Amino acid sequence: MCSKNGTTTFTKDFLQQTARLKYELEHAEAVVIGAGAGLSTSAGFSYDGERFDRYFHDFAEKYRFRDMYSGGFYPYDTLEEQWAYWSRYIYINRYMDAPRPVYHKLYDLVKGKDYFVLTTNVDHCFQKAGFDKHRLFYTQGDYGLFQCSRPCHQSTYDNEAVIREMVEAQGYVIDTDGTLILPKSVSPKMAVPSDIIPHCPKCGKPMRMNLRADHTFVEDEGWHKASERYAEFLRGHQNVKVLFLEAAVGFNTPTIVKYSFWRMTHKWKNAVYICLNDGEAYAPDEIKNKSICINGDIGEILYQL
Repeated sequence: MCSKNGTTTFTKDFLQQTARLKYELEHAEAVVIGAGAGLSTSAGFSYDGERFDRYFHDFAEKYRFRDMYSGGFYPYDTLEEQWAYWSRYIYINRYMDAPRPVYHKLYDLVKGKDYFVLTTNVDHCFQKAGFDKHRLFYTQGDYGLFQCSRPCHQSTYDNEAVIREMVEAQGYVIDTDGTLILPKSVSPKMAVPSDIIPHCPKCGKPMRMNLRADHTFVEDEGWHKASERYAEFLRGHQNVKVLFLEAAVGFNTPTIVKYSFWRMTHKWKNAVYICLNDGEAYAPDEIKNKSICINGDIGEILYQL
C-alpha cells in the first residue's frame, strides 16, 4: 500500500481504504481497539538492531544473542546477572517513552468516542498516551509488575523503584527526561547487588515478571476487574454500530484479539472490522463485506488519518 523511496507514496486503493476508515470512525457509536506488538514496534520499541546494541552490547558480546527476546530466555548462572539484564530490559521498554508518537495518534482518533482497548502489549504505552486506564485490558501482564515465581499468592507489586535502583547500580544514569544514559567513562556492570534482588514478601522465593509465559502467570485483582470491564463493555454494545479496530496484531496469539474480533464482527449485525497491519492485513471471506484491511506501517496509516 505504501512504500518509502525518499518520500512515501500511496496507491489509489490505500487512499480509498483510509477514506472508508475515516467514514466508519466518524459514524461509529463505539470503538474496540485490539492492539499487538507491531504497534509498539512502529512507535520505536524495536527489540533488535541499534536499540539492542545500545543497551545490551556487553551481553551480546558475552552470550552471542542478537535481540532482547533471546536474552530474556537465557539461563543465567546467577540471579544477580539475570536481574542486571532484566532491569535494563524493563526500564527501557516500560519506563522510557516510545521514540515516535504512534500511540498518541491513535488516541487522537478515538478520544472523543466510547472506546475500549484490548491488548497483548505489556509496555504501558496506552496510558502514557492518555488512554483511560479503566478502558484498558492488558491480557498478558505488565513489565511494571512483579509476582511471586512460585506463585504462592495472586498479587502483583509495582517495580519502578527497584528497577531504577538496579540500572543505576550497573553504572547507568537516568536523565531528567527518563532516558537511560551510560557515561562514556563507565563500563556497565553485568550484575546487581544481591541485597536488591526482589523476593516474595510471603514465601521468600525469587520474584519474576508478571508476564504470561506459563501456568504460573498471576491474574491479580486488577487483571480480573479489567477483564470484567471489557466483558461489560461488549455486552452493552452488541446492538450499536461498533468498530473493531485491530492494530498491528500478528499470529503469535491470534485467539485473544484477531479471532475474537472476527467472531464478533460476523455475529453482530452492525459491527465493522478494521485490520491495520504491515503485510498481514486480512479478513476471512465470511466478514469481507464488513471489513476494511489496510497494509502498511500503522504509524504511517494513522498519520494519514
